[in-house]
Amino acid sequence: MRVILRGRDACDFCCIKCLVMKKILVPTDFSSNSKHALKVAAVLAEMVEGRLELLHTNTAVAYAPPLPDYYVPEAYDMTEYYENAAEELFMLKNELVGSGKFDDVKFETVVEEGFLYSTVRRIAEEDRADLIVMGTKGATGATEFFVGSNTEKVIRTAPCPVLAVPENSGEFTLKTVVFPTTLRKDQAGVFRTLAEWQKQFSFEVKVLYLNNPAGFDSNEDIEKAITAFAEEAGLKNVKPFISGNTFNEEASILQFAGQEHADLIVMGTHQRQGLSHLLFGSLTEDTANHSDIPVLSVPIR
Repeated sequence: MRVILRGRDACDFCCIKCLVMKKILVPTDFSSNSKHALKVAAVLAEMVEGRLELLHTNTAVAYAPPLPDYYVPEAYDMTEYYENAAEELFMLKNELVGSGKFDDVKFETVVEEGFLYSTVRRIAEEDRADLIVMGTKGATGATEFFVGSNTEKVIRTAPCPVLAVPENSGEFTLKTVVFPTTLRKDQAGVFRTLAEWQKQFSFEVKVLYLNNPAGFDSNEDIEKAITAFAEEAGLKNVKPFISGNTFNEEASILQFAGQEHADLIVMGTHQRQGLSHLLFGSLTEDTANHSDIPVLSVPIR
């Protein structure tokens, strides 16, 4: 079931200006964590005169057991649920509009039902989202190994970049961005994505090369490769850093980001699934799950 609630400020895609706006999808469960992520998304949308699509997913329906033959239909009437969800979304939207900071942002609200990560993926595909912004609290221990967080699953399946926003990450400002990369050819798209972001936020990029996966012969070759990638993508204000830590790449990335007072970590992801994900995992998902600052994951196609 899909309930779309359009306000009078919703754009009908009737002009060229609307067609070039960025569309940002924001899943919300009305928690303080997701509200923080929504504010971050609003900041981004304001910068690019973009559109925000607020999505609430009724996951209870997806997890509900099959009903017996003698069930009473009225007991499963979800009308009140959807009315309450619509009201919550309306209030979220009004809080942002009423703040006076996001006058140029267009809003759309959607209520869906199903598993969160698959619903987010489907809506992102159907509505051609350019970015997904969602809050994360992470997962630890056995829960992380066997189940993972919802944010991890969205990163693994999303058709577009995903910005994972930790609950206590504070105000969203971009002055320093850390970009861990393998410097393989498939990283070119991540460089281009960063260059597009840099057109809106004049940040410095600190490129971190770990463990020599591309097999360069010297540090000079590594620095030349970074420069070549950056120049081709139009990425400016780039500084190369090289780490030989082979023990724990995730820890190295997070430590480096903290050391450099980074505001954002940007990483490419191959979105491994199934047995490949079980055996090799995902450095990007793990980093997003454990980082104290936002992490932007960019799918590598």
